[in-house]
Order: sequence, then C-alpha cells, then structure tokens
Amino acid sequence: MAVTDKRIDGPRGAEAVERLMRPRSVAVVGISSKPGSAGHTVLANLTLNKFQGDIHLVGRSGGEIEGRKVHTSVDELPEGIGLAVFTLPAAGVKEALEACARRKVRAVVVFASGFAEVGNTAGQEELIRIAAEGNISMLGPNCLGYSNFVDGLQIGFASAAPIAKIPDPDVSAVAILSQSGGFMAHLRQAFEGRNIPTSFTISPGNEAGPDLVDFIEYFILDKATKAIVLYAEDVRRPAEFLPVAKKARAAGKPVVMMHPGRSAAAQEAANSHTGALAGNHAVMRTLVAHAGIAFVETLDELADTAEILTRYPEPPTKGVGVLTFSGAFCAIAHDFCETIGFEVPPLSKPSEEMLRKRLPSFVTPKNPLDLTTQPIWEPDLVGYGTQALIDDPALGSVVISITVGGPEQSVKYMKGIIAAAKTSKKPLVFSVLGDTSALAPEFVQLGRDNNIIVSRSSERSLRAMAKATEHGKAVEAAKTVTPATPIANLPKLGSGPQVEYLGKQVFAAAGIKVPEGGLAKSADEAVTIANKIGYPVVLKAQAAKLAHKTEAGGVLLNIADDAALRAAWTRLYDNVKKHAPDITLDGALVEKMSPKGLELVVGAKRDPKWGPAVLVGLGGVMVEAIGDVRLIPADLGKDAIIAELHKLKAAKLLGEFRGSPAVDVEAVAKVVMAIGQLMRTMPEIMEIDVNPLVAYAKGKGVLALDALIVTK
Repeated sequence: MAVTDKRIDGPRGAEAVERLMRPRSVAVVGISSKPGSAGHTVLANLTLNKFQGDIHLVGRSGGEIEGRKVHTSVDELPEGIGLAVFTLPAAGVKEALEACARRKVRAVVVFASGFAEVGNTAGQEELIRIAAEGNISMLGPNCLGYSNFVDGLQIGFASAAPIAKIPDPDVSAVAILSQSGGFMAHLRQAFEGRNIPTSFTISPGNEAGPDLVDFIEYFILDKATKAIVLYAEDVRRPAEFLPVAKKARAAGKPVVMMHPGRSAAAQEAANSHTGALAGNHAVMRTLVAHAGIAFVETLDELADTAEILTRYPEPPTKGVGVLTFSGAFCAIAHDFCETIGFEVPPLSKPSEEMLRKRLPSFVTPKNPLDLTTQPIWEPDLVGYGTQALIDDPALGSVVISITVGGPEQSVKYMKGIIAAAKTSKKPLVFSVLGDTSALAPEFVQLGRDNNIIVSRSSERSLRAMAKATEHGKAVEAAKTVTPATPIANLPKLGSGPQVEYLGKQVFAAAGIKVPEGGLAKSADEAVTIANKIGYPVVLKAQAAKLAHKTEAGGVLLNIADDAALRAAWTRLYDNVKKHAPDITLDGALVEKMSPKGLELVVGAKRDPKWGPAVLVGLGGVMVEAIGDVRLIPADLGKDAIIAELHKLKAAKLLGEFRGSPAVDVEAVAKVVMAIGQLMRTMPEIMEIDVNPLVAYAKGKGVLALDALIVTK
C-alpha cells in the first residue's frame, strides 16, 4: 500500500517503468548460499525464463552460485547495470542503494518491508532522496515484484516458475496493477481462467519510486495491453492521476478500478450538509469515473467488468436486453436490475414486429425475451433471439441466462450465439444457469475460441454489465464539460464560513437568483427595506459564526407589517443572545417571503486531494432525513446534469406529480453549473451550500433562499 505523499524528483513516467520492465542486465544483491532463499528464487526466475542479458550476483559470502561469481560488494559491479534486485533486510537497503548510485545502476527493486508502512517514513524518504540524486527508478520498498508477460521477465521472490509469454501482441491482454500482492495473484488467476492473457502484473509496494500514474502512462503506450485493472488503497498524486486516466480513455484503453474505503467510520465533521454528504471516497469515486475509469466495489465486479471491457472496449450507454427460457427469470431480472439501477428498456417496435413473425404465437416479444421451452425443439431460436436483441437500437448490451441441457443441445445454443455475436460490438455475456454443473468440453472450447464471455452467475453478469454501462454513460457525459470562466463583480471574501448576505452577493454575481431584500443594521433600516420590497417579509440573523440560524431562533417568517417587523427585530436579537451570547450580529437580512415550491439542495465540496465536486438533491429538512442526493463533477454540462437529476429517488417530484406542475429543471441545472464555475475558478472556496434552492414550475425559475460559503 502506498503510504507517503512525498513528491519524488527522480525518474517518472513511462521511461521510469521501461527501465524496470526491460533491463539489459540484472544484479541480484543480497544473495546467500542457502538454497531456496529469496536471492535464489530471483535467480531461478531469471534463468527459468531465459533472461538474455548479463546476470550478476552480490553476496557477503562471495564464492560461486550455479557457476556464477558472487561479488562481495555492489562496488565491484560494472557501471550502468540495468536493474538491481535487492534481496536484503531493511537495514541493508540504504547502503546498497548508495552503492548502486555510485555504479550508475538504472533501476532497483526493493522487496524489504520496514519503511513507511510501519511508520519509518524518514527511512523511506532517505531512499527516495538517494534514488532521485542517483537517477534510479526504484520499485518498492515493501513490494512483491512484477511479471512482464510480453517479454518473459519475472522479478519476484515468492516462487520460481517459467511464465507464459504472450504469443501475439495484438491479442486483448490486461495489465494488473495492485497495491495488494494477494489480490494481484487472485486477479491473475481469474483472468487466466477466463482465457484472457495478462501483459503485466505489478505490485508497487510503498511507491517510493514509480507509482500508479507512471505505470498507467506505460500501459497506455504498450501495444499488448488493451485494458488496465487497478486495485488501489491510496492514490498519492490525484492531480496527475485524473489526467492520465483521461489519457487512457482517449487511447481506448479501459481502466477498471477498485478502491476500498467508502464505509470508513470516521469522517471529518463538515460545516454544511454538502460537506457531510460528500465524503472523500464519494468525491474520489465521482471524479475518477468522470475521468474515464470504470469504478467497481467488489472483487467479483473488478474481474467481471474488466472481462467485459477487455473484450468489448466500446462501453455500452443504453440498457440491457435479456434472453431467457423462463418467465420466472424475467421477473427476477426486472427486480434485480431495478435494485441495482440498471435499465431494462422495452424492445423497439421494429424488433417486436420481426420477432412476432418468427417466434411461435405463444411467445410474447418483449424484454426480457422469454423463448419458453421451445428452443428444446427449435435450438435455432436462441441464435435468432440473440440476433434480435443485438440488432435492437434501444439496447446497449445483451445478457443470456438459460439452462443449456445436454452436450449436443448446449453446443447448438452456443453456435447460434456465436453466429449472432460475430460482427457485433455490443457486449454480450452468456450466463449459464445450473450453478456449478458440468459443461460439455466442446461447449466450453467453442466459447473460448470465439471470445464469448461465459458466466455461471446471472446476478454477477447483470451487475458487471451495469457497471460497464455506468462507465459508458460517464464517458459520454464527460464529453459535455463546460469551460471554466471566471465570474465578474464578486465581493471580497474572508476566511472560514461566510455570512449569508455575502454568500448571496456571490450567488447574484454568478447568475443565481436570490430573494429581494437587503441587510439592515437597525429596526428602522429593516422597515425601510420592507416597504421597498413589500410585505410579507422574512427576518434572518446575520453572523458568520452563527451556523444554524433556525435553531437559534434567528429566522422569523411571514412578518406582515411595520409594527410586526419592529417586534420581530427585538425578538430575533433576544433569541440569538440567549442561544449564543458570545456572537455579535452584523445585522439582519430582510427579504421578501417567497412562494412555496420544490425544495432542493445544491452544494459543492473541494476535497483537499481530489478537487471540487458538486452535489444536488432533495433539500430542506429532507436532505438530513433521507440524503437523496447525486454527487457530480464540477464541469458537467447542462444535459448531463439534468440526466443526474432524473436519477434521484425522488425524481418523480421533478415532473407533474399529484396536481403539481413539472418544475424548471433547466433552471436548476444552470444553478448547478454556476456553483461548479465558482468552485473551479475560486480555489479559496472549500464548500458551498444552497439549501433550500426552491424550484418553481417550468419557465418560472428557481430561488436560492439560503447561502453558505466556506473558504480556506
């Protein structure tokens, strides 16, 4: 796991990784005479995989091992060795690294633990300094090594074995980059079982040298790598990670990522609803998905989604078509897809008509498509039904979930599916019901030979296809980003929470409509403002330190006339003094009472590592009660924002609902865009909270009734 955020000035990018992956010579430093030790395992991996360069050995005991001289010091090595592999305890690493710098070694691998992962940050930073000054690309410390299946190079100490080189760099291979060595092995075996070649497996350890960003840079350039699978517990350089993710997206190389931590028990308390709801993990997930990464939550999803995107690099953006032999499964699929938020669209009319002509009269053409038991007698129906779902423009992918019967029957089904899928770019998964029941060897081989994804779990298949589709939609939405344009005529902001009236001045400058009114410092001024804007009015206490005005009795509504306003002024000041005697008010905001509408919340949070994200959802007291919100990137365009609004659980309230008119979602989207612009162009703003933002009927706009801005 990466455990330090210290910026490294040594070799970076693809060139630093190239030194590790393709050395022309290797030195094993710290080898002992004991057979089976780490040094012997490293040497065995080099010899078993027929490393073509020079191999040098360094060990205190000297002598020979397998006919090779063992030098007693790194200083005895020739200059410019490509790679030194340290099989040393932590105590010996610094001295060996200094010697490697003197001998101009280009790269080193440090297996040893005992550095930042156990609190020895100073020791690790010393290694970083030595490597940087010596122009050394350093993998580790605390790593398991790596395997290069493109060239047949394995650098590891756990076991020794020949590795299978990729026979053809044009195959669809996946690179595995894991901050857990155990998960790296799990994923490698998972892809091997699915007949997906692996180009590289890398355990970067503490990342004192090349990190996730550098490895992804390298994989983008590697011809054999068609997809990248990433298990990350910490991303040390988010500012560089997001651009390299976009670069991978542009190169057509999907990145599938798992990052645990969404259930972290301790989150820093926030000043706003937005800060409380937009945790660090949620912001990270939102922004990496926007950058083009398929973000998953479980190991099953990691392997399953990676398989789909490796075989089908153009991710779907529409819902799934399901083919089955069971009416029960139709209901199950509908329920499950609704639970995971995966659309099962109706078939297009042309598809319905075409299927009606070909299918028996008792088969209803719809999605999911239940072929009943008829394929037992007409196995060609499977291929025909699959073709219809593939050809339907309303569908983005296909999941087939059927029992396959005996060997002969299963082969007929598979051949029909192969014929239908041959020329399609739509992702297709053949999920064979029957749990772990045996499958005919010819059936399995046909699937392998024709790149058909065969699964034994319908739920896993649908969940992975949903993740691939979510990724496809995020990629599409990222194409609608808006430019960051500074907003003119903004008031000067201080540090910390800003008083409401100042926040509303910012909103007004950004084009966000706020209620008519103004700040009064006396009852007489309040009356003057009220007579100008008209009664009834609301009176709101103003002080930056008064975070919760309502609880302090600092918000008084429906004030009808001058006398009531003067009485309210006295009552408001008395309420606040009683609730918070140490707070001195700047005055009170007098505003025209606003008509009722749909209360929403719009806010933003600047994560110190990842940057800004915007939040929108159901507002008022409901934001605390149910937390129905969507977290979105700060640069999203209007159409994509509207699409996110319609993903809210309470999205029905945006349209005509129980006598209420449809609300002005375009006006809401414009507020979201304005908040995003503020966050992108004013780096001093840490949080914004507009709660409530009242949305009125279509064409009638919105009104920001409250404003909280928190600066650094």
